Amino acid sequence: MTAPLHAPALDTPPRPAGTPRLVGTAWGLLILNTLGSAGAKTIIPLPRSLIQMVTMGSLVAAFVIALAVNLRLRLRPSAYVLLLTLLLVPSVISSVHLESGLGALFRCGRLALFVGTLWLLTRWWDGGLTFVRHHIRMYFAVLGTVAAGLIVSPGAALPDIYGGRLVGALWPLTPPQIGQYAAVIIGLTVLLLLGGRTDRRSAVVIIVPSLVLLLLTHTRTATLGLLIGLVLAIGSLLLTSAAARRFFTWTVVIATVVAVGFASALQAWFLRGQSQENFSNLTGRAKVWDALLAEPRSISQMLFGVGLGDKSFGGLPIDNSWLAVYNEQGLIGVTVVAVIIVVLAGVALLRPPSLQRACAIFLISYCAIASYTEAGLGDASPYLLHLALAAALLATPVAQPPSLPELPAQADTASRPYIPRWARRSEVI
Repeated sequence: MTAPLHAPALDTPPRPAGTPRLVGTAWGLLILNTLGSAGAKTIIPLPRSLIQMVTMGSLVAAFVIALAVNLRLRLRPSAYVLLLTLLLVPSVISSVHLESGLGALFRCGRLALFVGTLWLLTRWWDGGLTFVRHHIRMYFAVLGTVAAGLIVSPGAALPDIYGGRLVGALWPLTPPQIGQYAAVIIGLTVLLLLGGRTDRRSAVVIIVPSLVLLLLTHTRTATLGLLIGLVLAIGSLLLTSAAARRFFTWTVVIATVVAVGFASALQAWFLRGQSQENFSNLTGRAKVWDALLAEPRSISQMLFGVGLGDKSFGGLPIDNSWLAVYNEQGLIGVTVVAVIIVVLAGVALLRPPSLQRACAIFLISYCAIASYTEAGLGDASPYLLHLALAAALLATPVAQPPSLPELPAQADTASRPYIPRWARRSEVI
């Protein structure tokens, strides 16, 4: 075990040689950009234009910082970022028709800047855990604002309009967003603890408050993604980690006891007071999905979509990544997104067991599960950042050039021409 250094109290080994601190700043700004501008009402009303200025300004700043630290444009090959670049093609082709308005072109520019920043950061994707710590710390800071809003104004943080679910009272965040951030950093911190990369005290500081916030959001997708993702990630470590085997065994025992002893409470939490009919159609999502699929489309719209929009159909949120991509980027976009998931999952399965591989498996599985009830795989979003982190973890370490062996001292002496003793005396004089 190692001692914590600073908040959020994750053990931080020396950064890889040549990795500037500004790289972490750029990553944090990308996270800030993907927080969005729509959500619950905040304690102090924030104009949407101001929020959009902050989020878009953070993306521009992230690109400028990434370019400043990588002026020579040293990029590493990345199948993930290459596929994101290809996703820009159907996005631009569909958006130029302006079926979704001028905002579609603006969103294309945002996605291009987002992908360009990732390209610049690939230089430091070396299969290490540096970006994992940046990820945890930034999202933990975001959850800190949620907790602060809950303390300052519980009524605003648990509004009736959301059924008493936790929202962002200082920054407009919806319950699914908060649940997603909490679930991701809980899962990553658990894996770091099992891998011996942080101590128990540091892990508790992050896991316990994040778990409380997750439960207050009543977000089923995030909870299931966390549980299934951890099962798959820890399962990949069972053959090589005794700590993972002990954790898995105790988790199964505790989960069984909790499921038997608190079955009614768990069912009430899971249903959130909804009727069986409302639960069966996924809180109304199925009706939107059926209407979207029944909408007549031209061949061009089927192939390329109608352009990047706000992930809604008929004024209602789509809440499904695959249908949102189909609506906005067509079948070509759906194919590219499917290839992204398949490629990342395939690379993760082919890697030997390691902590990095386990973290990548957790992130990939979480995003795949959440894609069923959340949109975001076709545009700049936290889900694309989660997958970018998985790609960074699966990157092969940069091979160090072999150092030239030093010549022994005898070789230097032997290579010198023989000088008579009388000549050497004259040199000294």
